[in-house]
Amino acid sequence: MRRMILTGSLLLALSATAMASQVYKWVDDKGTTHFGSQPPQGQAATPVNTVAPPPKPPVPASQPAQTSDAEQQAIDAKVKKEVATKEAERKQYCENMRTNLAQLQNNPRLRVTEADGEVRRLSEEERQTRISEAEKAIKENCQ
Repeated sequence: MRRMILTGSLLLALSATAMASQVYKWVDDKGTTHFGSQPPQGQAATPVNTVAPPPKPPVPASQPAQTSDAEQQAIDAKVKKEVATKEAERKQYCENMRTNLAQLQNNPRLRVTEADGEVRRLSEEERQTRISEAEKAIKENCQ
């Protein structure tokens, strides 16, 4: 049994080399292209490469579009302008909150105007609530 397996394996290995013979290509006088295992007598024949090239790596389905340098610079400038605007708004907000906090801390008798136009004085409890809210807003946004 072992001998049969060894013989079969040897024949299988040798058959692969026998199948990989050289192939030639030539064109006859009438312009017809021919292929064969033997080159013709008296005509120039070129050997054909029968070895298959390795498979190409798969191309990704979608590649991100490449933007040009000018477009990228325009986008960068726009983003920088937006960031600068937001930073200026934040600084103004912080300045207003600090001013409000100073007013709340330094003046125990503050008056506020209601939505209906009525002016009333803040109680000490309302004043302390507004002070803690202002301190919290400054801590979160102005550090």
